[in-house]
Order: sequence, then structure tokens, then C-alpha cells
Amino acid sequence: QVQLVESGGGLVQAGGSLILSCVASGLTFGSYVLGWFRQAPGKEREFVGATRWSNGNTDYADSVKGRFTISRDNAKNTVYLQMNSLKPEDTAVYYCAADKSFILSRDGTRYDYWGQGTQVTVSS
Repeated sequence: QVQLVESGGGLVQAGGSLILSCVASGLTFGSYVLGWFRQAPGKEREFVGATRWSNGNTDYADSVKGRFTISRDNAKNTVYLQMNSLKPEDTAVYYCAADKSFILSRDGTRYDYWGQGTQVTVSS
């Protein structure tokens, strides 16, 4: 049974940093694309970034490029989202997701497994 569990969310002031973690069980990261998405109240879910585990290729939404970084720890089967220079508009529930298609995609419908989400709130 595949399970993705996010943690690390919280309340932070604008300009601050947070690091989110996503621990996976029941799958081998090496054959997956791992993505981060977010959903703010009243808004649609949006792509944040993704990485292909096998070669480390990454893709980021323009809104977070240069501020957010995806990294991973193979031994811990964990992917991280380092978020710097946070803005109030980054406030959302953040989800990690896994796609076994090997395609680095921004389309959330392609992802097969999702975590439960972790709340990030950025105060102004």
C-alpha cells in the first residue's frame, strides 16, 4: 500500500523559510516522479514543482522559481520542498504526489498517489 505523508507546515512571517518533507512508503522512488502541489482556499490546485527521481531533473512553477527547491534523501525515501522568501500568496495546503509514468508533468491528474497535505500560512 502506497502512502505519502507530508510534514513541516506551519505559520511563518513573510520573507521567512520553511522546509516540507514527504515520506513515502510502499513504493520505490527510483521509478517515480515526485511532485508538489498546493491549494489555497477558494482556488484550484496548482503545480509547485516536481522532480524525476531517477535523474534528478526538476521543474518549477514560475511563481516559485528561484525561491523553492526540491531535494531528496534516497536512504530515507523522503523528498523535501525548501521554501525561502515566502510570501502571503504562498499560503495554501501543500501536497506531495507520486506519478509512476516517468513523465515530468505539471498536470495533477497524471499523479497516482497523494499525501494528505500540510498547511502553510504566511503572514504579512
